[in-house]
Amino acid sequence: MKDENHYINRSGWLRAAVLGANDGILSTASIAIGVAAASVTREPVLLAAAAGLTAGALSMAAGEYVSVSSQVDVETADLQREKSELENMPESELEELAQIYTKRGLSSELAREVAVQLTSYNVLEAHARDELGINEMTQANPFMAAFASAVSFIIGGILPLLTAAFAPIQQMVACQYGFSIIFLALSGMLAAKAGGSHTGKAVMRICIWGTFAMAASALVGWLFGVQAP
Repeated sequence: MKDENHYINRSGWLRAAVLGANDGILSTASIAIGVAAASVTREPVLLAAAAGLTAGALSMAAGEYVSVSSQVDVETADLQREKSELENMPESELEELAQIYTKRGLSSELAREVAVQLTSYNVLEAHARDELGINEMTQANPFMAAFASAVSFIIGGILPLLTAAFAPIQQMVACQYGFSIIFLALSGMLAAKAGGSHTGKAVMRICIWGTFAMAASALVGWLFGVQAP
């Protein structure tokens, strides 16, 4: 039989990669737009974009690692607690597993038979999956999430950085916005394709919120910036 390739298998790294790429584009572009709106020279814009790219990548990696590590700690604690309960109250845990299957539509007799067979095969795995909702496909990996987030942020952030380096300074705000919307749309499209979701919704969502964020940054730069005559 041919193995099926489910999109849920990608959920761990895909979420971090999509978040990192979109944040890299949006954060770096928003910083560049804010500074460009308050400057008539290229150097401040380029410096701000480079600093934002570096700080953002490190921040994303650290934040993702800490967040996912906390999730792993919770899962580990739950598994340890469940293991202790299985050792001390095996019959009660068997009945609990049978009730779970009954609520899913099995008859009481069949639910108990399924619970007995799964318990004899791998009792902790059965309870982890069906009672706690923990399985190998969705289990968190802090290092993978942090790496995917940092690399994707850098890839995303390089695009507005290159725009800051080569776009005409007089049209910097417009160029940053235009190219960033294109980059965000492509990122949303790729993420939707990889995750098997609706492409149009993903692109529209990121473009709308991206426009709002960059417009707010430009407004701040325009209001508080001091431009040379």
